[in-house]
Amino acid sequence: MTSTAAEDVLRTLPFGVIVVDEHLQIIRVNAAAEQLLDRGAAYLVGRALSTLFSTDSPLLALISQALASGFSVAEHELWLSLPNGDEGSHAVTVTPAGDDDRQVVVSLHGQSVVRQIENRMVHRHAARSVTGLAALLAHEVKNPLSGIRGAAQLLEQALQQEDDRALTRMICEETDRICTLVDRMELFSDEDISREGVNIHVVLERIRRIAQAGFGRHVRFIETYDPSLPPVHGNFDQLVQVFLNIVKNACEAVPPDGGEIRLGTAYHHGVRLTLPGGTRRVQLPLVVSVADNGRGIPDEIAPHIFDPFITTGREGTGLGLAFAAKVVGDHGGMIEFDSNGDGTVFRVRLPVHSIAKAEEEDNR
Repeated sequence: MTSTAAEDVLRTLPFGVIVVDEHLQIIRVNAAAEQLLDRGAAYLVGRALSTLFSTDSPLLALISQALASGFSVAEHELWLSLPNGDEGSHAVTVTPAGDDDRQVVVSLHGQSVVRQIENRMVHRHAARSVTGLAALLAHEVKNPLSGIRGAAQLLEQALQQEDDRALTRMICEETDRICTLVDRMELFSDEDISREGVNIHVVLERIRRIAQAGFGRHVRFIETYDPSLPPVHGNFDQLVQVFLNIVKNACEAVPPDGGEIRLGTAYHHGVRLTLPGGTRRVQLPLVVSVADNGRGIPDEIAPHIFDPFITTGREGTGLGLAFAAKVVGDHGGMIEFDSNGDGTVFRVRLPVHSIAKAEEEDNR
């Protein structure tokens, strides 16, 4: 491979790559590394990596270990404080640069990127399980319930004691409650949805107004929007319900005093996803984030957060995030989250209307 070809490959890699010498001086960086370090190549090349990271940074220790041993070393959960102020877990690999044991190649993968595939699979499996459960409830449960309710009503007419009648009324009430639950579950059935260009900021503004008028009146909302975003390719009503569910969960997670939710939008290049049932890949550059300063999602719940009937709230049914996962998947998007003791952030990645519409027409 020629030097020019190698440079082209390095530049297009989606993760950060930094080449440093034995003195930890930066020799080369790619575009993704420039973004991570919040500096351009002209500033970075020739500068010591120790001027960008604290002297006790585990990244510097890992690089020193690779230089001393001459072997590759890797850490999959390395917590780094980046020069731009961001903090997070990264997968880091440090490898000697060919035959030159005085240089090493450092690759940095943000764990939010690493987990995208895992989270995509989680919410897709959740969507399928919810759809199957909806069909089961509609066809195998709802019809017998009407028979049970009818029998209880007939039995009530034949009973003389008020206590006995109270029991039959309880049967009717519980049957009605289960029917209501089944009606809600039928929202998950597979249906073709009509999609058009949707201004995601109109959706979020409606959600904020609904929240502040009711369940989120104790919460301070902070909006960080990119006003130049193109329309989302989606269904307005379903997107409203998706973000209403996410924001309602966030409102329930924040403390009664000092609760804060940040609503954000951004445009990210380079994220593509294969739609269910095919090999066609769509671009997902539109990112909507909902971040709270709540208690975070417990570790034992996190792997199942998109499953139906999984909830950490006392009043919740555990269907909100399952519905969100299902609808986002139907839109050809993906939903992911990060959570710790300082709060939780959900990110929904969605397709652009003009691009998705053109791809749909091309595939007809």
